[in-house]
Amino acid sequence: MHIQDTHWSSASALASGGGTVSAAVGNGRGDGPRTTPLRVDAQRNLEHVLRAAREVFGELGYGAPMEDVARRARVGVGTVYRRFPSKDVLVRRIAEEETSRLTDQARAALGQEDEPWSALARFLRTSVASGAGRLLPPQVLRVGVPEEVGASSADAGTEETRVPQQRTQPGAAELRLVAEEPVAGGVGDAGAAALLEVVGRLVDRARAAGELRPDVSVSDVLLVIATAAPSLPDAAQQAAASARLLDILLEGLRSRS
Repeated sequence: MHIQDTHWSSASALASGGGTVSAAVGNGRGDGPRTTPLRVDAQRNLEHVLRAAREVFGELGYGAPMEDVARRARVGVGTVYRRFPSKDVLVRRIAEEETSRLTDQARAALGQEDEPWSALARFLRTSVASGAGRLLPPQVLRVGVPEEVGASSADAGTEETRVPQQRTQPGAAELRLVAEEPVAGGVGDAGAAALLEVVGRLVDRARAAGELRPDVSVSDVLLVIATAAPSLPDAAQQAAASARLLDILLEGLRSRS
């Protein structure tokens, strides 16, 4: 029992960035330091925590407690906090990874699909199938309807710089991203900007080809990703529901002309 406790405390020290551990474990003979198994365990614990966090936050949202993540990872909550000193740090890690994944998927669709509509549809299908919509950073999905139709030209210029292709028709009331500071634990501005830029290119190409409704904006596309990724207890039902819902939403995005 004493050896097992030493093993886990040593693994935790390594998980939190501690130095080389020289305690003899595993054989009980004290024949020199054995650090490699502990490093492997620490890495495995980290992978378990990240996988569990994606699952828990995907099912319950970013408001889920750290205790739920620890239970899903089958580790003590102290192990989670040693790797991620606050929940905001863990949320930021997951949000940044998912934002980067979405950005890569959008770039792949741009580079591998010649037809503008096919590129946009591929991006949406890939993103929904990966479940990334349930893990989009909160500030990316924070949208609002302008209080007054037709903002000042100065405001419009600022907003267009921050979010490409958001304004589609002058004077048209539409959903668009709210220019606010990122929420605590959210993904950094650089990651969100990269995602918005590449999705904006997909939207711009499909609109220019006459295949996308002219009033559809980048935020609409991101909302489709979030909406078409429901969390259901049965994996087969979830996949079927996502595919069906996405088909309906894609039909709604297409230009009738």
